Amino acid sequence: MMAWTLCGACLTGCITDAQTVLSPEDEGHNVLLVARVVTVITGERARRFEPTVREVELAEHDAGTRYRISVGGNDTLVAVFLPPGRYDMTRVEINEGPFLSIAQPAISLSLDEGPVIFGGTWRFGVDSPRYGRMVLMSMQMDEESRSLFERKIRVDYPTLTSSPITTVLPLPTEFQTRLYEVAPYPRVSRYFRRHYW
Repeated sequence: MMAWTLCGACLTGCITDAQTVLSPEDEGHNVLLVARVVTVITGERARRFEPTVREVELAEHDAGTRYRISVGGNDTLVAVFLPPGRYDMTRVEINEGPFLSIAQPAISLSLDEGPVIFGGTWRFGVDSPRYGRMVLMSMQMDEESRSLFERKIRVDYPTLTSSPITTVLPLPTEFQTRLYEVAPYPRVSRYFRRHYW
């Protein structure tokens, strides 16, 4: 039992929460990544819960350091500070009420140029609940997201308003992968543990 506890403590300590606010001294050493995360369902609606991206995990390609970006919505503008480098999107967690699903995409993002990077709109099209469900990820650029990005920089990060802005889309810009459902939490009502697919 003690070994499992130590193993669990080591696993939870490997992921760092990406910071949303830094001191002025630290801002010069990090890149501000801003992206719009949109979640939609692409098939028939079999549940009364809308899918929302809970969090996105990025792993630094060379060092292997993993960063967790909390999203918590189906149309959210996220802004986080990350060290410069190349990142791989290793995991996406999607909530549907008490249900949790995880996808493991193969998407990379380069944050070599800064200090402000606009990552565009990250759209996650979630398939209807069924066996073998998929999630289609598309990375795109649109004017609405660009105006939201500029407004967020002016309001939340006024010191970076005059900084050069680089637009970098994750690659590939379209990717489809399997969405694996995680068993509901033990305290969830027995009603939600029933699966019909």
